[in-house]
Amino acid sequence: MTIRFVAETGSTNADMLALAEQGAPDGSWLRAGRQTGGKGRMGRSWESPVGNLHCSTLIRLRAGDPLPHTLALVAANAVHALVAPLCKGQAQIKWPNDVLLDGAKIAGILLERAGDAIVVGIGINVADHPRNLDRPVTSLLAQGATDAQAGALLERLAQLFAHWLSIWRAQGLDPVRTHWLLNAHPTGAPMRVAQPDGETVDGLFDTLDRQGMLILRLANGQSRAIHAGDIFLT
Repeated sequence: MTIRFVAETGSTNADMLALAEQGAPDGSWLRAGRQTGGKGRMGRSWESPVGNLHCSTLIRLRAGDPLPHTLALVAANAVHALVAPLCKGQAQIKWPNDVLLDGAKIAGILLERAGDAIVVGIGINVADHPRNLDRPVTSLLAQGATDAQAGALLERLAQLFAHWLSIWRAQGLDPVRTHWLLNAHPTGAPMRVAQPDGETVDGLFDTLDRQGMLILRLANGQSRAIHAGDIFLT
């Protein structure tokens, strides 16, 4: 495991994808003090001021690995394990891989792929968080973690990620999924899903299927598998 640091870059994900093309090994990490072009899921921009954690890691897919998109659950478990002990609020995972504190987003994760390389970008609000968004957002500092530092957090995060990655590879998705469910929105939680095609679906959270898809229970009693979308807890 190697961790590189740059003071400023456009996007650690873009940089890591370029490093992957140059042969960077599995387990590489890159942290930036500041990003000027950070992005989140669904094409959103991700504010990346100095003091927050902006990082990406590289996974080289191997024969026998579980489905690549389920690395989102690996990352969510690692980030939740990092954040939960530091804060006075209740940490919870929101499908597929946001981490919330008392309902306010504190971390986001973005997966991108190029060939056999999966880049997992992770952003954690450490010292600051955006204002005036369409959803509540918070930071570790706002949650009482006054001594949290991005560099030290990444060292711990890399250990936690390696732990869950090794379980994912050795035991498959089931133990990762089970742990994710223990720390996510409870069964029966009402939610609205805005899908990429513009359709909106309302229902109750039921579970994750064996491929990591969200299963929503609709008002008519039917179940619907959600492959991608923006989740709003209602």
